Amino acid sequence: MHYIYGINSVSEALKARGRAFEWVGMAKERHDLRLQRLIEDCRKVGIPVRFLQRTELDRMAGNASHQGVVAVTSAKQYNDLEDVIAAKRGKYSLIVVLDGVEDPHNLGAILRTADAAGANGIVIPERRAAAVTGTVTKASAGASEHLPIAKVTNISRAIEDLKENNIWTVGLDERATQTYDALHYDMDCALVLGGEGKGLHDLVKRKCDFLVSIPMLGKVPSLNVSVAAAVVLYEIVRQRRAKQDPSETE
Repeated sequence: MHYIYGINSVSEALKARGRAFEWVGMAKERHDLRLQRLIEDCRKVGIPVRFLQRTELDRMAGNASHQGVVAVTSAKQYNDLEDVIAAKRGKYSLIVVLDGVEDPHNLGAILRTADAAGANGIVIPERRAAAVTGTVTKASAGASEHLPIAKVTNISRAIEDLKENNIWTVGLDERATQTYDALHYDMDCALVLGGEGKGLHDLVKRKCDFLVSIPMLGKVPSLNVSVAAAVVLYEIVRQRRAKQDPSETE
């Protein structure tokens, strides 16, 4: 069985309709409006609701941060890379490629920001990286249920496939001489981010069309990968919005 937990996570999964729900467990002692709305949403689509002790919900979720809601569902259905490429949400593609992000909270935070920034979707490797678990779904506030996520065997090959589809690849590397805000993102592009501590693998780095860095003005040499993703993704959003609005100057 697969579990997702948290009010937003379960609510967004219901809206997205990408999973099969077996049933939803809810804390007996919660009687607030948010939970009542979720109960009504479950009943509208015929999903059974069970009222359980918090200790049972803790056991199912594996922690106590479930907000009194745990759903028993099918596994996350991943997409093909072609699906992510096709899921353009604006004039230009914006794809996030993760080269070995292992922390589920980082993956969840990146998914949440990528969805907010209007990204097509996410590309992750099959091995040595976080998958979309209940923890990731909770950390993403349910964004994981709406974004296409492709799981690929080889990130370097995926980058080549993106380039074959006329998508420019931009790798974030702390040693790059070009800063992230000096590049013009009015193009179909993919932002490539490395794993915690290790950064981009050398082969992946060599495959990227551009390498950019975030200037660090303090003593710490780099940002957390989810924070770095947010910084660059919203620079891309800013530039593209400026291009769309003639009254806004460069």
